[in-house]
Formats: sequence, C-alpha cells, structure tokens
Amino acid sequence: MLSTPTQDKLRMLRLEGMLKALEEQLTSKSIYQGLDFEERLGLLVDRELTEQDNRRLATRLKAAHLRQGACIENIDYTHARNLDKGLIKKLATGQWIEDHLNILVTGPTGSGKSFISEALAHRGCILGHGAFNIRVSKMFTELAMARNDGQYKKFMRILTKIPVLIIDDFALGALTDAQRQDLLEIVEERHNTYSTIITSQLPVKHWHEAIGNATLADAILDRLIHNAYTIEFDGVKDSLRKVYGKKRLR
Repeated sequence: MLSTPTQDKLRMLRLEGMLKALEEQLTSKSIYQGLDFEERLGLLVDRELTEQDNRRLATRLKAAHLRQGACIENIDYTHARNLDKGLIKKLATGQWIEDHLNILVTGPTGSGKSFISEALAHRGCILGHGAFNIRVSKMFTELAMARNDGQYKKFMRILTKIPVLIIDDFALGALTDAQRQDLLEIVEERHNTYSTIITSQLPVKHWHEAIGNATLADAILDRLIHNAYTIEFDGVKDSLRKVYGKKRLR
C-alpha cells in the first residue's frame, strides 16, 4: 500500500503509534467504518500515548541496569525464607517511592536478595520512576575513578538524584575513609527525598560495626534505617541459584 501524505507527515513527526493505528484503519476499513471521525481519531491518539509510554519505560529499564529480568509477578514464595507476601504486595503499589522510604534486604548468599530488590525497582519503573542498580564495590570504584577524570559530580548526581537507587552487596568488606564519606553524602542527599534499596548478607544490626567509624556510622544509619522497610531472609537451606540451576538441568 502506498503511503498517503498524512502517513509521511506522521513519520516526519515521529508519531509512530498514530502511524501504526492509521495503517490498521486503512487496511481494515470494514472494522472501523461504523466509527465517526472523533472515535477514529481517539484510537490514533490512544495508540500514540501507549507507544510513547512503552518507549519511556524501555528507556527507564535500560538506564536502571537491572541484571536479572526480575519482576514482582515472578517472585517465588514456595521456598522457606521468611518472605512476607503481604509486604511485597504493599510495596508493589509503589507508595514507598512516593513517600521516599527505603528498603533493606538482608540474608545469606543465594537467598534472592538481588532478585527482590530488582523486582521492586522494576515495578517502580513501570509506575514511572527512574531507577539505578549498582554493586557497592563497583560504586566506590567508579566514584574513585570519577574523582580522577573530573566526572565525580556527574556520577554523584546520578547516585543522589535517581528516584530509586539499589546498592547491592553492602558491607562485604571494610570501608575506607573516602568510601564512608561518599556513602554519607549519598544517603544525606537522598534522605526524605528519594528511595534507596540496600541488599546485604550482613544483618542490619551489624552494619554499624561494618561501616567502621562510629560517628559516620551513626549519621549514615540514622538516614537509612529509621524510615525503611526491612526484609530479612532466614531459614534458607539451599541457595536459590543452586535450586533453580538443578531444575534447568533436568
């Protein structure tokens, strides 16, 4: 079918949703012949809004660096790990992001901490919030590199201004003075303004000691834990990676 001038103009305006909907109307005229002009125009506009929403979502998900393709619908409640389904349902509404609250996820390796955090961030992206996921070791390495190449402020702005920040694998090793200062700046800038998800193998009660400086630890944790939901996995007998790996090999 040859393009009409209207189709060409829609391409020039990059209104891909309207273009697709118009092409459907032109190729299936019998389906739409009973609709008046305003109804048919409404279908074009609705398609364009849907296409733009999908593109924005794809952009948010790409920028979020979510590694596991996790989503709320795929959370496994069958394994014994003290996962509160009611709490996950509550968090799935995204109100915690609107209220600028944090989520602290702790438990042994393989208990699904990263999957849960990414699933919640994924839901946030669907609801229109930006997200960014980074391992704590990589975050500190990139901050150190950014200091040397003049990109520190730019990278710090990403960490402090994104609506949902996941800091993964927190407290696996001792922090340097510079890392403690960086962490304090991040949580200070985000406090009561944005939401932070932190995952750790170490229970929250041991984070103060892990941070290593009592004064900075007090300041950091005061901004993290008093306005946070806590998900603490326990009773995990086998790493979920091991369990799912065996299932895939069957």
